Formats: sequence, C-alpha cells, structure tokens
Amino acid sequence: MVGYTFMGATHSHAWRNVSHVFDLPVTPEMTVVCGRDAEKVNAAARRLGWLSAETDWRRLVERDDVALVDVCTPGDNHAEIAIAALEAGKHVLCEKPLANTVEEAVAMTRAAERAARHGVRSMVGFNYRRVPALALAREIVTAGRLGTIRHVRAQYLQDWIVDPGFPLVWRLRRDRAGSGALGDIGAHIIDLAQFVTGELLTGVSALTETFVKERPMPSVAADGSVAPDAGQLGTVTVDDCALFISRLSGGGVAAFEATRFASGRKNAIRLEINGSAGSLAFDFETMNELSFYDHTEAPSTAGFRRILVTESSHPYLNAWWPPGHGLGYDHTFIHEIRDFLVAVGRGDNPLPSFAEGLRVQQVLAAVERSAARNGCWEEIDTAVSAAVDGDTASLLT
Repeated sequence: MVGYTFMGATHSHAWRNVSHVFDLPVTPEMTVVCGRDAEKVNAAARRLGWLSAETDWRRLVERDDVALVDVCTPGDNHAEIAIAALEAGKHVLCEKPLANTVEEAVAMTRAAERAARHGVRSMVGFNYRRVPALALAREIVTAGRLGTIRHVRAQYLQDWIVDPGFPLVWRLRRDRAGSGALGDIGAHIIDLAQFVTGELLTGVSALTETFVKERPMPSVAADGSVAPDAGQLGTVTVDDCALFISRLSGGGVAAFEATRFASGRKNAIRLEINGSAGSLAFDFETMNELSFYDHTEAPSTAGFRRILVTESSHPYLNAWWPPGHGLGYDHTFIHEIRDFLVAVGRGDNPLPSFAEGLRVQQVLAAVERSAARNGCWEEIDTAVSAAVDGDTASLLT
C-alpha cells in the first residue's frame, strides 16, 4: 500500500479484517506500506499491521513478494504509480478520483486494459457503492421497480473548511488534488448516480465557487519538517463547492451539489431517484436505511416506506451481524476489498473498472469547462471512453 494517513489507515483496517469476515478465494498478506518519511511510515506499519515499510514506491513495485498494490496517495501521482505497478504485473486498487486529468485517466485505463490481457486486474475505489442500502437500491432499479428514471438529485455536503483559518492543506491545491469539492466528493455522487440508475451522464451546466481564496500555509512541510512559510497566506486554487445539472442517457435529468461549506453537515451523502413507477431516497447519515415509494400502489395506502437494510438477504450482510445490527463507514471498504479479491481470485475484471473511473473524470472535466464558461452547456465526450472500452454502455454492466 502506498500512503498511510486517512485513506491508508481506512484501507489497512479493511485489509486486516476482510478475510475474518468473508470466505475468499485468496488471502491477503499485508506485506509492505510506503511513505516518504522513514520514521513515520515505520510507525504506521507497526500501528496498522504491515510487515515492513518502504520510503520509495518504486522499490515497493519492484518487490517479488508484492502481488497487489493499493494506491492511497493524493491524485497527482495516481497515474505514475498505478501504471508502473500494472506494467510490473501487479494487481492495482486505486483510490478515487482515478486521476487529476482526463489525459492521465486515459493512460491509466489503457494500461489497465493491456494488463488485463495478461490476467492482471485493476479497480478504482468508489467505496460508497458498497453501502448495502445503495447496493440494494441498484438491485431495485435493475429489477424495474422504479420504471423509467425521470429525475435524480444527488448531494454531498461537508463543513470541514468553513473556518477561514483552516490551513492550506493538499486538498486545497490544484497541483496535488486536481480540483476541490468537485473531484474529492463530487466524484462520489457522480459515480453513485450512474451506478444506481445504470445510466450515464451525457452533458452538464455548472457553476463553482471558492469562498475563502487565501488560507494560512501549513506548519508542517510534506517531508515532515517545519514549513518555512508556516503562517503566511497561500492561494486556494480549487473550488469550495460545485453545483450542476445534467442529462441522463435514458432521457431523465439530474441535479448535483458538492460542497465543503454546508455548516453542520459532516458527511451527508443524499441520493433521490424518481421514476415513472416509484422513487428511492438515501441519506448516508442513516446509512442502514433506504426509503422506497411504490407509485403503483393505491393512493389511499401509498407512501414512502423505511427499509432497514440489515437482513441477511441484503447485499453483503449474510457475512455480518443479526438483523437490526447496523454497519458503519469502515465496512464499505471491507466490502470493496472483498469484491476486488473475489474478482482477482476468479480471474474476473473487478468493478468499478478504470474505464468507469475515466468516465467520472470526463464528467468532472465537463463541469469545470462549463463553470469556466458561466454555465454554458457542455456535452460529455464519449469518444475516449468508447475507444478505450469498446462500448460506453458496457462501463456499468
């Protein structure tokens, strides 16, 4: 695994526990973790359960005792690490968004397809697909219970940078993160809308805003030393929020909102889908519940009903606790790694593929182009996806 802080710690928890929960065709061994600071990465290895540590990801990729590489770094080096690992014959799990640019995502997707011809697998880490309630929502839509999809509303609301004194961390720098709320959290709701509906976004009209344009420089540099410019103001080069409307490939419409300035909202992911035969509604703050409305019922008794998604018949839950004993955020990563290892063990291509990650990257790029043109409509170019994947419709099958 490359990277050991927030995402690295979360992934480590999943690697440690996945084989204790699920019967798997292969058993992971947590061989080596990588980070630039030798003292910190060695401490992380001991704390998180890794057998050894490296300070150069290239040495990790070269190791004969590594068969799979998990990329948990900022987006600016996803492409370099993932492509090198795939070319070295290592399976790759890469955190979202897949890359910082469409061009990088194309290169990664082509490398993944070349590697797949030799049995080397890859997957992008959109963990919220593995929330059981959202996986159930996908099943309900696929079964036709909502009829024709008419309208999607998707929100991802956070508040962690409302304070203008919060430092200029890497997530607020375009050279490291690619974009702000748009790529960091907007990518999730774009993927969820496409995953649950089984449709693609075909165009967008967008606006973005940066509310706090300068922030204090961090007190610690990237290498762990005291930053020479600590306390000085630096320019925020990403968006604080993104709002856009879109069309779906099936003819419906969608509205998206991603912000880090929703005071009081810590990690509120909301998805509502309205169809000709019914509706679904989900809120991550009650992540073990799904609301379902059956429009075919008589009006005198119809209404949204609460489904407590904890039954053994629900996605992933036959391996967990008795009904009513809810799961949490960390379980989504265990499910993600479970799915990846099952695919690797069976010789299948896991989902979401790098091609699906590329498709999200194309939407992100279209949103930025539209916002730069004061909301002018931007078609989402499917030519690259079609050239890479053969058929864009297959991206979600």
